[in-house]
Amino acid sequence: METLHEEVQDYYGKELESTEDLKTNACCTLTAPPKYIMNALREVHDEVQAKYYGCGLTIPFDIEGLRILDLGSGSGRDCYIASKLVGPNGYVVGVDMTDEQLDVANRHIDYHTEKFGYSKPNIEFVKGNIEELDKLGLEKRSFDLIISNCVVNLAKDKQKVLDDAFDLLKPGGEMYFSDVYSDRRVSQELQNDPILWGECLSGALYWNDFLNFAKKAGFTDPRALENKAITIENKELEEKVGDLKFFSVTYRLFKLNGLESDCEDYGQALTYNGGITGQEHGFELDDHHYFPKGKVMSVCGNTYKMTHDTRFKSYFTFYGTWDTHYGIFEGCGGAMPFATNGSVADEDCC
Repeated sequence: METLHEEVQDYYGKELESTEDLKTNACCTLTAPPKYIMNALREVHDEVQAKYYGCGLTIPFDIEGLRILDLGSGSGRDCYIASKLVGPNGYVVGVDMTDEQLDVANRHIDYHTEKFGYSKPNIEFVKGNIEELDKLGLEKRSFDLIISNCVVNLAKDKQKVLDDAFDLLKPGGEMYFSDVYSDRRVSQELQNDPILWGECLSGALYWNDFLNFAKKAGFTDPRALENKAITIENKELEEKVGDLKFFSVTYRLFKLNGLESDCEDYGQALTYNGGITGQEHGFELDDHHYFPKGKVMSVCGNTYKMTHDTRFKSYFTFYGTWDTHYGIFEGCGGAMPFATNGSVADEDCC
C-alpha cells in the first residue's frame, strides 16, 4: 500500500509539471464549466490552474455558506473556486498527500483572500491520505458537501474512502464528485502499472462495483449527472488496456434517511420555483431529472427526499404525503419482473 501511495505522490509531485504532461485525457475536464464557475475560475492564480488534473465538474450549484471538504485537493483549484462561491460565511478544507501540490495551494491562500475581498481566509489545506480521513482530526457530521475530482480512483481502499465520507457529512449533505470508471474490472497486472495508475485509468472502478460500494457506505441511491468517454492518446498505453473502456462520470450521493433501493411511487410531485444561480430556467438534479421552472412534476419518493430534505428545499413547492404507496415509480425505471399483459392459462396455475 505504501509503495502505491509513494508512486502516486511522485507522479503528481515530481513527474507531472503541468496538465500538458498528461498522457491521456482521463485527468482533464471534458465539459466547459457554467458561467458562474468560469467567473470564479478567472480569479484563481495561474500557478494553481497550471497544476490542475481533474476529470469533471465538482462544484455544484447553491453552495453559499456551506462547509466543504475536497478529497485530493491537489494545487487547490477547485478549493479556491469553492472558496469564492461559499463566500465569507462558508469554509473549505482541502486534503492532499503530495507535498509539492500542497506547497502550491498554501502559497496562494493570502493572494485569494485579498482577491475575493475577505477579511480572513475561509480555506485551509491538510496533509493526509484520503483513505485515512478518520485519522485527520476532522469532525464527524461537520461538512455540508464533500467534493473530489478524479482522485478516488487513485485510492486502493475505495470502500474506506466512501465510508469515511459518509461519516463526515451532515444529515442531508452530499458527496458530489467526478471520477473514472471502467466497463469491466481492471486486471491486477494493469493495476500494478504505475503510469496507468497515475493517469487515473487502472485504478478505475468497474461501475457496478462502485454502485455497490456507495450503497454499502450508506449512499442508497447514487445519481449520475454526466458521463463522457475517455480517449487514450498514447499508442503504448492504448495497447496495454486493450478492449477496456473508460468513462469520466460525475455522481452525487446524498446522505439521507429513508432512501429506498428502488424508486417508489407515493403520488408525490414538486415544482421548482427558481432562485438558484446557474439553474435559472430549470433545476437539474441528475441526468434523468430536470425540473423546468414553474412546472408541476411527478416524482418518486427518493427524488422527493433529495429536494425536500436537503439545502434545495426552499426553492421548491411540494405536493403529496407518504400515506399511500402505489408501487414502483415508472419514470425512474424498474418494473415488476413478472408483470405480464397476457392471460394465464388454467394449466399454468398451481
